Amino acid sequence: MPSYEYARPALTTDCVVFGLDEEDLKVLLIKRGLTPFKGKWALPGGFVREGEDLEKSARRELQEETGLKDIFLEQLYTFGHPKRDPREHVVTVAYYALVNLSEHPPTADTDADEAAWFPFDDLPKLAFDHSEILASARERLRSKLRYSPIGFELLPEKFTLTQLQSLYERILDEQLDKRNFRKKLLKLEILEETDEIEQDVAHRAARLYRFDRKAYLEKQEAGLNLEI
Repeated sequence: MPSYEYARPALTTDCVVFGLDEEDLKVLLIKRGLTPFKGKWALPGGFVREGEDLEKSARRELQEETGLKDIFLEQLYTFGHPKRDPREHVVTVAYYALVNLSEHPPTADTDADEAAWFPFDDLPKLAFDHSEILASARERLRSKLRYSPIGFELLPEKFTLTQLQSLYERILDEQLDKRNFRKKLLKLEILEETDEIEQDVAHRAARLYRFDRKAYLEKQEAGLNLEI
């Protein structure tokens, strides 16, 4: 084993998991079962194992603490203030994930006593510096939504144009003109209109669409501008 002149900080990964329902943009939190901050709400995460890839660590912790797997996950930022963890100097590499909330009910496991979805605008006090991590993830989501198709990760496979516009409005926190929004999205030719309509709704049933990823990738190579 090589010897090191300097002490090495511990390394963790933390995940900000976003979901969307008919009312709010939501965040998945776990209630910690271990000290420090036992009984407090926090982001899913934990220590990186020796020889473990960072993303594999994030996905492992996410599955162990919430049951989530095979979801969109992207690295966000590294947080390394020496006092961010009361135990020792711990550097964390944060990730953010996007899921279709209705298809991913969380289940607590390992060092989490509970896992639950919370509205982004009504969160409990969080452990560690997780509020800072969460704010950074929200800004990244807002920014990336304007030029990439990541928002479709929050929707079911088939969705209405109203659902799609609502997604943009809730994440960007601004109202969009219905006519202009639909005109621009349809003009991009990355939405495939299905022959299906909504089922079991009180209002007039709307047409269902799906995201055409192949068409998007082809148009992206040709210089597609997705900015909303």
